[in-house]
Amino acid sequence: MTNTDDKQAVTGLYPRLVVSDGPRAVDFYRSVFGAEEVERYTDPDGRIVHAMLRIGGVPVALKDEADGDPAPTTLGGSPVIIAVDVADPDAVADAMVRGGATVVHPVADHPYGQRGGRLADPFGHMWMVFRTIEDLTPEEIQERTTRMHT
Repeated sequence: MTNTDDKQAVTGLYPRLVVSDGPRAVDFYRSVFGAEEVERYTDPDGRIVHAMLRIGGVPVALKDEADGDPAPTTLGGSPVIIAVDVADPDAVADAMVRGGATVVHPVADHPYGQRGGRLADPFGHMWMVFRTIEDLTPEEIQERTTRMHT
């Protein structure tokens, strides 16, 4: 289905992460993913109301929780998983753990052609770090996925 109404055309999209400690989150994403901080705006108390980062060239915004925007740690978690294709998922997962992340699923080889794992960062956001280790057709991926679940 194509949206032909130009008034509804998407001109950009990026995640906006709500965190419990914005400055610490910026440092964490910088050390783990090599994030570049593009801009930061704070309230008079120093809380981040908006920071824009670039992670692998992708824009990611974040802010401290406030004004009805709770962090996942306040809510007891988040159902959203951010998938990040990296050169070395083992090294990234290790760096995340050193920075305070928790392993949800350890990094391992998977039958659908990826090596990866899932971690919860110290701010409650879920990250899947992975890399492709086997080029498969969509049909091969579906076949292997079906076998995994039977």
